[in-house]
Amino acid sequence: MITRLWSLIRKEFIQIVRDPRTLAITFFMPVVQMLLLGYSATNDVRNVPLAVWDQSRSAESRQLLDAYRAADYFRITHEVEGEAAIRDLIDQGSIRAAIIVPPDYAEALARGEVAQVAFVIDGSDPTIAGTALSAATLIGQARSTAIMAERLAARGQAGALRTAIDVRTQVLFNPDLISAYYMVPALVGLILQFLTIVLTSGAIVRERERGTIEQLIVTPIRSWELVVGKLTPYVFIAFFDSLEVLVVGRLLFDVPINGSLLLLLSLTALFLVTTLGLGLLISTLANTQQEATITSIFFNLPAIFLSGFFYPLAAMPPLLQWLSYLIPLRYFLVVVRGITLKGVGLEALWFEVVALAVFAVVIMGSAALRFRKRLD
Repeated sequence: MITRLWSLIRKEFIQIVRDPRTLAITFFMPVVQMLLLGYSATNDVRNVPLAVWDQSRSAESRQLLDAYRAADYFRITHEVEGEAAIRDLIDQGSIRAAIIVPPDYAEALARGEVAQVAFVIDGSDPTIAGTALSAATLIGQARSTAIMAERLAARGQAGALRTAIDVRTQVLFNPDLISAYYMVPALVGLILQFLTIVLTSGAIVRERERGTIEQLIVTPIRSWELVVGKLTPYVFIAFFDSLEVLVVGRLLFDVPINGSLLLLLSLTALFLVTTLGLGLLISTLANTQQEATITSIFFNLPAIFLSGFFYPLAAMPPLLQWLSYLIPLRYFLVVVRGITLKGVGLEALWFEVVALAVFAVVIMGSAALRFRKRLD
């Protein structure tokens, strides 16, 4: 029995060694995943993009803005003139928060009164919104305490012990900061990517392993017809699962769909082209189903962590933020969350749409050319 067992173990080791590509991926993948998780798996939000509408234009207002600028929670990226500009920037995803300083801010402080400041927060991402909400309040309180100390030092000002600044926050789109509103729509992108890449790559490799793909090649079927015929079923499966997630999210979690469902499905089809192309590309690289599965996982896991699905991109190191621009899922998550939560249209999502279109053409084109050469 021991001899038979040893022979079986020896044979399995020989088969593993004979597949150096799978072996290399098996050893290399844990290191990559550890590095990605170590740097990206954090909820410590920093450098939240902040817009400023300073109507006071005074030394006092500049001191307040300097207090927000000095804290590493916020990064002032835009100076605007009007609430409409703030709303447009939030819809586009260019900023996550905005501070509005009223015209009489300096005069109110000079009179010893409470100066009110408005702080608008994009609540579509509860993690970032919660941090921004707490940081905005704390920084405002710290600045208020500093002003109160200055009044006490001046001796005899009326209302010296009264709060100097009142930061009034307003959370848009998701006022209760419900995590399901943020996560459930993103599951559409996650399911699309996993299903189409894993199933598509595995299905084509399975044909090659069984030898049936040679039978298809000798038939009058053209190469592009073979590709379309193999990919079409997975398109229907992916669309069905996407609608299923939206319906379940609406019924069980009361997730709103504020935008156009037709626009969402159209852009979902655009994203499908990229994921199907990736699955087809993997099928041309892999020789076995096991290798195709491992390669799919090797791509899917980093893509999820670098897309902003679990952890905010603002909390990641700059290098990983730059790498995230190479992940198509990053752009689709902005699309699906923008349409469902914010109700925005193409005018706010044009950058993401163009990026997905470029990915679709490049990836599907490269995969189709390589697949055709592999058949030849």
